[in-house]
Amino acid sequence: MKLNYHHLYYFWKVARTGHLTRAADSLHISQSALSGQIRKLEASLGHDLFIREGRRLKLSEAGRMAFSYAEEIFRQGEELSALFASGAQPNREILRIGAVATLSRNFQEGFLQPLLNREDLELSLQSSHIDELLRRLSAHRLDLILSNQAVQGDEQNPWRSRLIAKQPVSIIGPVGLEVQGEFPEVLRGRSLIVPGPDNNIRQAFDQLCEYHRLRPRIAAEVDDMAMMRLLTRDTGHFAIMPPVVVRDELKSGALADYGALPGVFEEFYAISIRRQFETPALRELLAQPSDNFLARPQLDHSD
Repeated sequence: MKLNYHHLYYFWKVARTGHLTRAADSLHISQSALSGQIRKLEASLGHDLFIREGRRLKLSEAGRMAFSYAEEIFRQGEELSALFASGAQPNREILRIGAVATLSRNFQEGFLQPLLNREDLELSLQSSHIDELLRRLSAHRLDLILSNQAVQGDEQNPWRSRLIAKQPVSIIGPVGLEVQGEFPEVLRGRSLIVPGPDNNIRQAFDQLCEYHRLRPRIAAEVDDMAMMRLLTRDTGHFAIMPPVVVRDELKSGALADYGALPGVFEEFYAISIRRQFETPALRELLAQPSDNFLARPQLDHSD
């Protein structure tokens, strides 16, 4: 049976909003008429495209496949309209990436660096809590999520967590301090800036301190890595963090790395949803070695 692209367009609009009523309002048709068009498309394809969850509609496995094709078809259609409207060929790939709000900005910039100067690509960067980002990913409003924790997918939510980098967590502090020995001696009597109690790094650090019977003096608990970076730079306290967070300060000599915590690492994940294909830009990002975006300067701080 020949595909009706009018029906496919209606499906595409509903899939993007995840809500029949909102899609009907944007299309200026009744909800019942829109629902009828979707049923006709499902009948022609021989598969249910949506799963109802209360008032929201969630894509089925067949729906996700249909959406990936519809997304490409109608994005090309938008480019065609733009071509005749502007007289120029847009031909730009759009890549939508979300990052958990607490993730290091330096890590994000380093990871995205290969794409930042491409004129044929438009990057959409979004920051939020992991739960909200996963909702956007499931609704196909994101292509990828960057996170420092993995998530577990299932049949309803076919998320895939891919480990893209792993870096030791270090003791970061002012340059030129005289320190005695390594961990845990280096921290005795020091005031520390540490991640919040729900952070994986903090939990591993607490376990390490308990093992070594160290009771650290906590000056501040900070969830946001950007704020942690500022406090470490401006207060003179030691901090527990991945070196990538203060990459520029380490390189310039404003801060020093006093050694990695034994057995404590931060892991960085790229979370995607299983699709029939990945865009070329996404493949390029995921194929790069972690050395490209986890450069760790080696500084002499023994003076």
